[in-house]
Parts: sequence; structure tokens; C-alpha cells
Amino acid sequence: MVWGLFVIFASISLIAVGGATSSLNEIHRQLVENRHWLDDRTFGQLFALAQAAPGPNVLAVSLFGYWIAGLPGLAASTAGMLLPAGTLAFFVGGLAQRLKGHPALKAINGGLVPLAVGLILAGGVTLAATAAAHGWGWIGMTALSAAFVWRTNFSPLWMLACGAVLGLIIG
Repeated sequence: MVWGLFVIFASISLIAVGGATSSLNEIHRQLVENRHWLDDRTFGQLFALAQAAPGPNVLAVSLFGYWIAGLPGLAASTAGMLLPAGTLAFFVGGLAQRLKGHPALKAINGGLVPLAVGLILAGGVTLAATAAAHGWGWIGMTALSAAFVWRTNFSPLWMLACGAVLGLIIG
């Protein structure tokens, strides 16, 4: 299982244009739908916990690994997500410096932006579907949270706190 976590996250890391959040849809598919290592509820809760903690979005990957296989799972999933992408970024970064200003590089960068946005939106749809599995009230809370974060200058942690309190009340 530990090796499986490493392989899953190593392969996902190479397509994670925009970071770990952009690959959330594939992470969900692998861990929940294909392997059944997590259920929808746990997946959503671990992701929310990772987002509430200070630090990079890749913390979610570490939490998923820890939940599935303890400390070895945490190490395997984190290493799987960071090592291949970090190595690729190192070599591509050097190449990008040499090709700075080249029209092909500008075209590639321009194409990666909508790709990252689309992947992040797909992750949002996955989280919304996870919320829908627990009733329409959770979809409403998700929409309200998104509107709150988008339209106000308050910290998103306020919505996480409200969701936690609501979750305790509803059970």
C-alpha cells in the first residue's frame, strides 16, 4: 500500500499543473473511486483540514497518505508528489532560462494558464460532488463559502470554522 501511494502521487505530480489542488480530481479518483482507501466524507474532511493549516496545498497529499498508511504513507505520498515534479521543474527551469523570450516558450506558458484553471475547477467540482453526497444543505454551505471568500476580504478560515460548528451540530 505504501509503494502504491508513492506510485500514485509520483504519476499525479507530473500532471499537477497549478499544484496539488489542480490534481484533486485525479487524487479523488485514485484514492476513493479506484482503490477505496478513503470514502468521500473522509476525503473532503482531510482536504478541508489541510486547507485550514498554514503551509502549502501539498499538505493534503501528506494527510491522505497518513490516514491511509500512517507515517510511512505520509512519507511515501509526500515524496511521490514532490520528487518527480521537483526534479522535472529543476531541469525545465534551466531550459526555460536558456529559451527566455522565445515565442514557443511564451505559447507554452500561455497554454498552461487555462489548463491549470480548468484542473482547479475540476477539483472544485469534485469537492462539490462530495458535499452533495451528504445532502443539499452541504452544497448550499459550499456555495455560500465560495461566495464569502470571493466577495469579502475576510479570511476563509471563518467559513471553515462555521462549517466545523455546523458539522458538530448536525453530526
